[in-house]
Amino acid sequence: MSIGGAKKFFINFYIITPFLLFLIIFFYLFFNSFDFLKEKNLLEILFSSNWKPLKGNFGFFPFWFSTFYVTMLSALIFIPLGLLISIYISEYANKKFKNLLKPFFDVLSAIPSVVFGLWGFTAIVPFVSNFGKIFGIQTSGFSILSASIVLSLMVLPFMISLCISLFEMVPFSLKETVLSLGTTKFEMIEKVLIPECKRGIIASIFLSFGRAIGETMAVMMVVGCTIKIPKTPFDPAYPIPALIANEFGEMMSISSYKGALLFSAFLLNLFVLIFHFLFRRVFLKE
Repeated sequence: MSIGGAKKFFINFYIITPFLLFLIIFFYLFFNSFDFLKEKNLLEILFSSNWKPLKGNFGFFPFWFSTFYVTMLSALIFIPLGLLISIYISEYANKKFKNLLKPFFDVLSAIPSVVFGLWGFTAIVPFVSNFGKIFGIQTSGFSILSASIVLSLMVLPFMISLCISLFEMVPFSLKETVLSLGTTKFEMIEKVLIPECKRGIIASIFLSFGRAIGETMAVMMVVGCTIKIPKTPFDPAYPIPALIANEFGEMMSISSYKGALLFSAFLLNLFVLIFHFLFRRVFLKE
């Protein structure tokens, strides 16, 4: 094989491998939870709240609804904040301040999730509890709101780093040309910077969302892990990743319970896949 052929082979191999790995995991979870699905009614599993595994009742509605609730609320926090902060650092901050902040966000992205969880447990949970009392809401602080705040602060540095890199890839000459026509910097950002980086921004949101939906440790420490359907952000919840982390090791010997937890992992992957296709369909028009 020539050097060019070998190079092409390895490039194709590294491109295909992540896709194959995802398919292997996806179908492994599906086939290993297939026996569980054959014994149960799918609609009952997805929309029932009756969770009594030892009696054979597996209602997943509180878990997937909690996952969706926590992730969406955190997205409402980290998406606008991430865009605004990255635009400020890229276009408004002076060079010295920018050079100081960029490595700071890189370091924040690398902090272990358990550290965020501990900080959330000692700071965010009491804050949410006291905040609820202002509005006459009795809450322990272990809630969807606490989990969403911790999750958004975990994901925020990751998204900011990606967006800053994107904005810096837009040619300086293009920005200067637009500004020389008499437009304001805000108009340049609105009409040139954002449209130029649209695909990259959406990709960074999707990557941040993917990290948020699967986060376990930090969320588990502040969300309350109570099997109930949350009605308000001040209610405790039980997302799917926390369910898997809490229960899987103890219930390996019970086949139906093991199948249920494998199905929950499959459901989590399916959520990410659906979200990905919807994002591409709605925002990228693909």
